[in-house]
Amino acid sequence: MRIGTVGTSWITESFIEAIKEVDGAELCAVHSRAEVKAENFAQKHGAAYYYTDLQEMAKSDHLDCVYLASPNSLHFKQAVLFLEQGKHVICEKPMFASLKEFEEAHRVAEANGVRLFEAMRNLYTPNFQKVKAELDDVGQLRNVLFHRMKYSSRYDELLAGKEPAIFSAKFAGGALVDLGVYPIAVAVALFGKPLDVQYTPVMLSSGVDGSGTLVLTYPGFVCTILCSKISNSHLQSEIQGEAGTISIDDIGAFSNIQYKPRSKGGSTWNGATQRENVMAYELEAFLDCMQEGDSPAYEEMKAISREVLAITETARKQSGIYFEG
Repeated sequence: MRIGTVGTSWITESFIEAIKEVDGAELCAVHSRAEVKAENFAQKHGAAYYYTDLQEMAKSDHLDCVYLASPNSLHFKQAVLFLEQGKHVICEKPMFASLKEFEEAHRVAEANGVRLFEAMRNLYTPNFQKVKAELDDVGQLRNVLFHRMKYSSRYDELLAGKEPAIFSAKFAGGALVDLGVYPIAVAVALFGKPLDVQYTPVMLSSGVDGSGTLVLTYPGFVCTILCSKISNSHLQSEIQGEAGTISIDDIGAFSNIQYKPRSKGGSTWNGATQRENVMAYELEAFLDCMQEGDSPAYEEMKAISREVLAITETARKQSGIYFEG
């Protein structure tokens, strides 16, 4: 699969490293609006082609798939551009800013015989799959605590009077959609659609949330999600049940997991040692879906992405967080 990338940030470089680890994947092209930057990025990573014009890139015969790591608000237009030209699209999370964009982009993908994926890397790790397979060990679920809190270097720019994209309503930024989506996706993948959604944000001067607490209500238990781009947390995430508790070190990568039973005589278990770059797992899953006809796995991916977006859209509107455009 010949892959192109849009964006030159650290997340794009991580994805390019994942391409190198996955059989059947090849980096063929990169994009940057600045020609010198595009050329240098291509040379650095061994891409045969570089582009400064997205239209030209989308029409290229040199790639089958594109990875989008542009500002959130640009995802929809860029995704549709490539989908219309018959290219598969892997879109960095959050996939889109609204359900309306989600439905339209998937309509375009289906009409052109290609597929659209959200790069929610934590859902494809072996340790997430372990938690999913062994979830019944905790017994009746009673309390779930998920955390994704990481101080952003871009916050210093905001404090200095600038407005970086990740903290801008114009570019569909904020803590919930940038970091909160990781634990929300885990909740949806494990527990399904919640009965109720309530979000309490800490608002910033730019009109988006710097941090917040999201409560998802399920039958018999609640899932509390803390997300922040203006503070750090060193807390583990936990799935607590009447029979035991699963602990997760990093909800964004599932680097370490452990199950501890409530009873002293019960058996504990731990997770596996994973690849350092967990983006390789998602890429392998996406390539499998691209090469399949009818794919239950792809339909499940779509359903999870849609519900995550529905939750964030509900939470934002409750809190008066509206994206421009």
